[in-house]
Amino acid sequence: MNKQTIITILFALVAIMGQAQTKTATISGYSPALKDGTVAESSIDNVRVASDTIIGGHFTLTVPVEGLTKSYLFLAGEGCPNHLMTIWLQPGADVKVTGKDCLYPLWKVESPLPEQQTLSRIMEYGHDTLAEFLRLNLANAPWDEERPVYMKYLKHTMDVLPSLPVDAASLEELEGVAMMARNYTKDFPYMEQLKELEASTAARAPKGFEEQLALIHSQVYPPHILQVGEEAIDAELIDMQGQKHHLAEVLGQSDRYVLLDFWSLGCGPCRMAEPEMRAAYKQSQGKLEIVGINQDKLSAWQEDNFSKSIAWKNWNDGKMGKADIENSYCDMRAIPYYVLISPERRIIWKGAGYGMGWFMGLLSAINGPKQDNTANLSLTIQQVDADASGTTVSFRYYGHKNLWFRIAKGSYLEADGKKYKLTSANGITPDADIYPQVRATETTEGYLSNLCYTDFTLTFEPFDTIPTSFDFKEGDGEGAFVIRNVSIE
Repeated sequence: MNKQTIITILFALVAIMGQAQTKTATISGYSPALKDGTVAESSIDNVRVASDTIIGGHFTLTVPVEGLTKSYLFLAGEGCPNHLMTIWLQPGADVKVTGKDCLYPLWKVESPLPEQQTLSRIMEYGHDTLAEFLRLNLANAPWDEERPVYMKYLKHTMDVLPSLPVDAASLEELEGVAMMARNYTKDFPYMEQLKELEASTAARAPKGFEEQLALIHSQVYPPHILQVGEEAIDAELIDMQGQKHHLAEVLGQSDRYVLLDFWSLGCGPCRMAEPEMRAAYKQSQGKLEIVGINQDKLSAWQEDNFSKSIAWKNWNDGKMGKADIENSYCDMRAIPYYVLISPERRIIWKGAGYGMGWFMGLLSAINGPKQDNTANLSLTIQQVDADASGTTVSFRYYGHKNLWFRIAKGSYLEADGKKYKLTSANGITPDADIYPQVRATETTEGYLSNLCYTDFTLTFEPFDTIPTSFDFKEGDGEGAFVIRNVSIE
């Protein structure tokens, strides 16, 4: 089993410079606690549009806006939490944010916009809980520890919303609660309150918010989300030239798997995964089609150099990740999010985040004996030799050269309800730490240069009767490698 996997689930992160516009608003801020050199950034629609380096606790951001706009403030520096602060803007607005510490999402906001005043009342109501959450964030607490505090903050938000006007700000906060509820539908503790709040908000909302209300409703009452084993469905998407396409164009083609990649320009793990995806795509020889489904504003996506460099089908839903295709395929609003579809149009794997070795392992499995290695794509079976003396299975493991994996002595094959024990190993020592050292690509620089593999064979007791397929199990412990339905050809 592998003891460390590099996976990041991203809900919101901003990193890319956007296109300048003519109308602007200003965000100025100050705190004596800010260290010189801290960077202040403003982003709109997942695109960074302004930045400033803090000197003497001060920063000023000139933000391009065309109308009422939801922007995000992010401070990157010592003592600053990894959290976004919402700032509502419109052309000519001058917004001031001030505090005495580095917990800037809690700072006082002076703004002429009623939407910002609505948001400030929400923040004030849940101030103490949000402060606790930010301190946990600064301490790098695990999500299991942060989550109940954040859920409590969402509860405060729902408690105060009925007393506030229904405007762009209150609806954005309600949408955020609904999104979290969708991500944790099975155990969201305040679902009944959310349903009542969604209905009452829709009843008293003024005209002009119909589209956002419909989106919130779809989060509270999500449509059926396709699961592994179900048949993929069609969706309409847009390419970088503005032409419409259908997902059906690439589905159901003989011997061709389809990987849906839901991503955004500002998503660090999305960019980190791209070189390995590119290498796997290049080596797939037509057996793997990748469909990138971007979730940024069309103009930002179409004009970005990273977007233009993508080698596979590069499409967009046109609704910034809020279209039916995400509601149908994605279990949570997280990026990167991947869906693997078989040549028979069946979903065979879904996953959020990125783990080094996933895509080379996926390709290796496609090119090897028929198998289901989706429990951990990094480990794949390349060949099976079964006879009366035993069954020898050839494996390949992909991973970071500095991260070890381990194969347990208790590994076994299972077929027709019977277990067949491991008898010998070649290329590794069971129960020992193994570091992959053979370079997986020709890349010698950057993150991809660390991707390596290890080949090894395991021999097991002979089958009583050679089956058509079997399962490999690296013991029965939690986190053990499992490869199912391995075909013997």
